[in-house]
Amino acid sequence: MLRIVLLGAISGFPWVLIASSLSLWLKEEGLSRSTIGWAGLIFAVYAFNYLWAPIVDRIQIPLLSRKLGHRRGWIVLMQIIILLSLLIWSFINPTENLTLLIAVGLIIAIASATQDITVDALRIEQINENEGKSMAAGAAMAVVGWWTGYKLGGVIALITAEFFENLGIVDYWQATFLVLGTIIILMNIGLMFVHETHLTDRENKQKETDKLIEKKLGFTNNLTKFIAYITGTIGGPIISFFKKNGFAIAAGILGFVFLFKVGEAFMGRMSIIFYKEIGFSKGQIAIYSKGLGWITTVVFTLLGGLMAMRAGTIKTMFFAGGLMAVTNLLFALLAWVGKSEILFAIAVIADDITAAFATVAFVAFISLLVDRTYTATQYALLASIGTAGRTTLASSSGALVDWLNGDWGTFFVLTTIMVIPSLICLWFIKNRIKISAK
Repeated sequence: MLRIVLLGAISGFPWVLIASSLSLWLKEEGLSRSTIGWAGLIFAVYAFNYLWAPIVDRIQIPLLSRKLGHRRGWIVLMQIIILLSLLIWSFINPTENLTLLIAVGLIIAIASATQDITVDALRIEQINENEGKSMAAGAAMAVVGWWTGYKLGGVIALITAEFFENLGIVDYWQATFLVLGTIIILMNIGLMFVHETHLTDRENKQKETDKLIEKKLGFTNNLTKFIAYITGTIGGPIISFFKKNGFAIAAGILGFVFLFKVGEAFMGRMSIIFYKEIGFSKGQIAIYSKGLGWITTVVFTLLGGLMAMRAGTIKTMFFAGGLMAVTNLLFALLAWVGKSEILFAIAVIADDITAAFATVAFVAFISLLVDRTYTATQYALLASIGTAGRTTLASSSGALVDWLNGDWGTFFVLTTIMVIPSLICLWFIKNRIKISAK
């Protein structure tokens, strides 16, 4: 479970770079809300990482895979790419090189999304198949790790940026990214303590699928072997998912996964801009939104994991969805009341409680759905579809606030309404989903 926490932190930390840090960096350079919102389109790569997940499932990284293992080799390679991207960011002026800045941000997002594929696979493979309660516990620890990487990483980023700014350093964000690069190095060191089992059974089943496809082609040569390999790599995980659940239920699952966190994403994309506009400093945002939020998230993620273990993931998701709708209204109240540290703290705590319950149930849910023959690909497919709703639709969040003429209260009310469709999908499929523990 401690190894799973570390894997979660490795997965969550890059979001500090391309979410809160990048958004606030652009805001303080004078860019508009719409520009910041559209810059968030780089998150869309998380919605499509399933397209190259089969490659991550099967291709070995030269030297790294042999020395570190299949999964760890991929993680280290992506961490190196992120580190090099941060070095480039440290030399960029956003107002003069916005295109280059966003391009590097896109590279970070691609590397992070690719890293997530193998981190999730490695995390699931730490637990034996069909251990529903252990998977729920592992999901809780993964979420704790993710929020630890994201929240505490955010605290370090914001406080460091404010410290450098107070010192009079003009390019204080660029200097901050160099500090954040050292954290990536430390995470790579920690990764060496995560055990990786060589799963020959997975490789054998993948080869069996290739041979089955090759027989369907009717004859054997190098070309048919290549076609069978490509077809099995790409099509095998999808065929397995629909065969297990049936078309109607599989479609219902995909619909729920796509819609579940749309409202939360709309709010999350603009939240740090809202905090800044309402009058909170970087230090206050760091304390309330990141530091206090991390403590709350850790505690209630563990409680959410316990609830998922006792009541089941389906009931926990219904509970979390209802909370998600209600807590978004607290931010509407904060917008109407104005700057209030007490109300800010209450809203952040409530939101983090909701996010904790929702995320742990969601992670446990899709972890239980995957076929271990295609762990990385199927989990990436489901997670990507969930991310598609959060990123592609939520990229218009800044434009929506501008369309509302900065009416933050109405904006947060609309994010509340966005939660409802996913719960309707879940209601129709709840009794027919094939997982070991509902």
